[in-house]
Amino acid sequence: MGHDHDHTHGANKKVLLISFFIISAYMIVELIGGIMTNSLALLSDAGHMLSDAISLGVGVLAFSFGEKVANQSKTYGYKRFEILAAAFNGITLILIALYIFYEAYNRFTNPPEVASSGMLIIALIGLLVNIFVAWFMMRNSDTDDNLNMRAAFLHVIGDLFGSIGAIVAALLIMFFNWAWADPLASVIVAVLVLVSGFRVTKDSVHVLMEGAPKGIELEEVISSIKQVDKVIDMHDLHIWSVTSGQHLLTCHVVVDGNLTITETQAIIDSIDHHMQQLGIGHVTIQIEHRDHAHDRSLLCNPNWNKS
Repeated sequence: MGHDHDHTHGANKKVLLISFFIISAYMIVELIGGIMTNSLALLSDAGHMLSDAISLGVGVLAFSFGEKVANQSKTYGYKRFEILAAAFNGITLILIALYIFYEAYNRFTNPPEVASSGMLIIALIGLLVNIFVAWFMMRNSDTDDNLNMRAAFLHVIGDLFGSIGAIVAALLIMFFNWAWADPLASVIVAVLVLVSGFRVTKDSVHVLMEGAPKGIELEEVISSIKQVDKVIDMHDLHIWSVTSGQHLLTCHVVVDGNLTITETQAIIDSIDHHMQQLGIGHVTIQIEHRDHAHDRSLLCNPNWNKS
């Protein structure tokens, strides 16, 4: 499992680095084109691509930091840096969306002249670039489970829709002279960017708050542990993630009577095996007798909140 994680980690880093150079190069082209054509749709998309380049660069740094080994001051290593990078990317998405809303409002009240033909050509090329980068990420990296990769991928998807919006706006301006189509396309993209940014930020904060990993059913975990032979109860259950795909669990398991070292180890091994099947890779179990006193905490209280 550790080898697979390292392989995926290396693949994610390589994909981000290649995507960074592609996005950065075309961002410069789109920025110049947006200025020359006076298109807010292109400029907002260029601004979004700038944030893409920054987010991809931060993502590469996050994976690089994550490769550093644990030490006495960072006993978990630096893998949580990937989540910090995802949170940073989510927040930048939100800020970019808000700025686009502001600029679009000014354009609605006073629509400027837009060079629609140049805008169309640049937007079409941008669409092809974004489709390629999105395909490249989906095919060669973990955009589903790795939060850092997913945040970077959503940046690119936002760009893709931005290019589509710019194409539609350019066509409307060319054929119908609808100048308001340019800021409208920007607003539509901004909404998509805002939603993506909120989701990534929310998921990042959930990990940073050491919330239960998504995809891990708490009731299934409890049931699996209680079904182990000689286990009569459990308490102080905690499940959290260090980073995407690396989940940890600690709990106190209550047994009835005195057990030999072999019996105790068998219980621990059985629980560890069940947790591995559920996707929890690091398990710490404390074995206790029925009369062991403990503080009231998660699962000590039968009315604990499931939300």
